[in-house]
Amino acid sequence: MSELEVRELRYFIAVAEELNFGRAAQRLGMAQPPLSKAIAQMESRLDVRLLERTTRQVRLTKAGQVLLDQARIAVDAVHAAARRARRAGQPTPRLVVAVKPEGDAGLLREILAAYRGTGSHLPPPEVVVGGSGEPIAMLRDGRADVALLRSPFDGQGLDSQTLLVEPRLAVLPAAHRLAGHRRLRLTDLKGEPIPRWKGAAPSATAYSTGCDGAETGDGHTGLAPADIPEGPLVASVEQLLEVALGQAVAFLSLSTTKRHQRPDIAYRPVTGLSPSVVMVAWPETSRSAVVAAFVQAAHDVAAHHPDHMTALAY
Repeated sequence: MSELEVRELRYFIAVAEELNFGRAAQRLGMAQPPLSKAIAQMESRLDVRLLERTTRQVRLTKAGQVLLDQARIAVDAVHAAARRARRAGQPTPRLVVAVKPEGDAGLLREILAAYRGTGSHLPPPEVVVGGSGEPIAMLRDGRADVALLRSPFDGQGLDSQTLLVEPRLAVLPAAHRLAGHRRLRLTDLKGEPIPRWKGAAPSATAYSTGCDGAETGDGHTGLAPADIPEGPLVASVEQLLEVALGQAVAFLSLSTTKRHQRPDIAYRPVTGLSPSVVMVAWPETSRSAVVAAFVQAAHDVAAHHPDHMTALAY
């Protein structure tokens, strides 16, 4: 069996995502007949059906879903290899660090200082701030060398190291009926709408809404999706805080709440709510001494950070 080409994988990804040959052909900038022929040739060479076609719809088979998942990884890896090769050939090397707002638990500045203090032979770090999901996408496609992330995230193809584990707190309007409690249980929040983050994967949504199966502390599991009315979509902490003033409650990490103290908002610890884990991540294929120096700096800073043990024991 001959190997699949990147071009063919791109064709298949378009068809699998659109589930319509006409739209996929338009997306690829080609005519539909050669696209259909290319997919049929792939199925013949693989000796497996990838798509179920009827006159009314196109559906992925089990084999097609596997190929879609793997094709995305393969195409991203090819693009990443090209980007990293181009960057490696530049006369001035760079270290690109990806992070999203509030995603570093206040560690980034100290990590950068520790990295710079490692030696003058290291390239200067360039920090790129992206929205939800962007830092990990930048790692995968070669735009970034290393990233600071909060779990959960899809770690396939990445190596990572935990830096900090900190509790999450409930975010409530100061006048909320539960704001007078010193500590809450997850079940206290049953029926309260909770915002959804734009573009979040199902596992991330389960985490952000407290439905990720954490223990409540009394032997019972926490919230189920049916317990939580769907709140508005948000794209930033600022939006989330405005939403929490009247439309919904939410959960934020301890370090984030310290940066956003407001008299109209109450933060309360929640028994059984899973913590926020800050991690440093990099491509598992990386053999870069520069990346290794940054990871070591991150580890050293986190190990001696004054909030490290406080957060773990909160």
